[in-house]
Amino acid sequence: MIDLAQLRREPEFVKAALARRGIANSTMDEITLLDVEHRRLLQEAERLRAEVKDLSRKVGEARRRTDIVGADKLSARSRELGDLEREATQATEAVATALRDQLLMIPNVPAPDVPEGRDENDNVEMRRWWVGMDEGLPFPEYGEHQRVAHWDIGIELGILDIEAGAKLAGSMFPLYRGAGARLLRSLGFFALNSHMADYEEIRPPSFALTETMMSTGHLPKSADDMYAIERDGLWAIPTAEVPLTSMHRGEILEESKLPIRMTAQTACFRREAGAAGRDTRGLLRVHEFDKVELFAYCTPDQSDDAFADILARAEGLLQSLGLTYRVLRLCTGDLGTSSARTFDLEVFSPGVDRWLEVSSVSWFRDYQARRANVRYRTPDGSTALVHTVNGSALAWARIWAAIVETYRQPDGSIALPSVLSPYMGDSMTIGPKAS
Repeated sequence: MIDLAQLRREPEFVKAALARRGIANSTMDEITLLDVEHRRLLQEAERLRAEVKDLSRKVGEARRRTDIVGADKLSARSRELGDLEREATQATEAVATALRDQLLMIPNVPAPDVPEGRDENDNVEMRRWWVGMDEGLPFPEYGEHQRVAHWDIGIELGILDIEAGAKLAGSMFPLYRGAGARLLRSLGFFALNSHMADYEEIRPPSFALTETMMSTGHLPKSADDMYAIERDGLWAIPTAEVPLTSMHRGEILEESKLPIRMTAQTACFRREAGAAGRDTRGLLRVHEFDKVELFAYCTPDQSDDAFADILARAEGLLQSLGLTYRVLRLCTGDLGTSSARTFDLEVFSPGVDRWLEVSSVSWFRDYQARRANVRYRTPDGSTALVHTVNGSALAWARIWAAIVETYRQPDGSIALPSVLSPYMGDSMTIGPKAS
């Protein structure tokens, strides 16, 4: 959540920054009033508590002097103030709850370099990459054999079974078969092995407590997009970012240990509540997909390098796979709730003739750390909130789609990128007779 101290110190700056994200000044004024009222009630409760404590001392002194009448009067006054103190404490807690509820719905303050915009149409393209670009080759021209949608290729080669997935779990739950399943598994191994020298591999649970989901900002604002297991008070994770962010929840880390870098491949579950009838064919939008996530706890001074490293790794994987992609700087209207800055990577998928998002790299400042209470101890002994940075490297469903479309051959087979050979073995070509 945002820093209340900054709101108190720089109210006009914070209001102007959040106005870029569509948050009305009146909303921030309400939060400011709640904050003022909370602090007033807190001071009042503390004052009454101190008076009760002082009266208790005086009652003891009166009894030691055998001043029974005086002690009784003081006791009566102490009980009266005690009732007032309890009322003030209850009022303080009620206002604190109202203040926290409001703050939980406020997005992060956007970085100054985030462009203005209402939605994804206002995102800014920063650059593109394709095979041979450095040698001066123009943007790729794709043959007719590559202009076939991955769902049709999947059926033809027996490697993607959308109908079987729907039979088992409902629509938008894909099922991969044979070489298609092996391709998916190989992509995960390829990415994890690429990161293992610098990022600790984690295999977190696929489910998270409400407190864990709150730490990243997915709750309460995006509850409709999450899968809830109400009986057990758990949520299916939408991304490994959720458990990784809470790995050190409530802890104080040593600055000398930062940055702490972690990676994880998990299944990711998203209800896609607003996606009915939109981009739901094949693997364009699914309820479950595998993804490798990169995550870092860092100091504010380390955050730029952490962001650049994750972005470079995601781009490096795409280049190794030989996939055409572009980098977008997200505008204020398309920025995720918790993010201060996000770059998206989109691959071009020729069979559907579309750019498909396969990675988001985000810097959250201390927004998530404030929710999760993750701090670090500085050399002078004080503590400060860490910054968090994360990004996908990569999300595999759409990568799978782009690969089978991009690498489809005139005879209908798929010649896979050579970097996958350690994981695919002798099955570097997927054809109708491939196992």
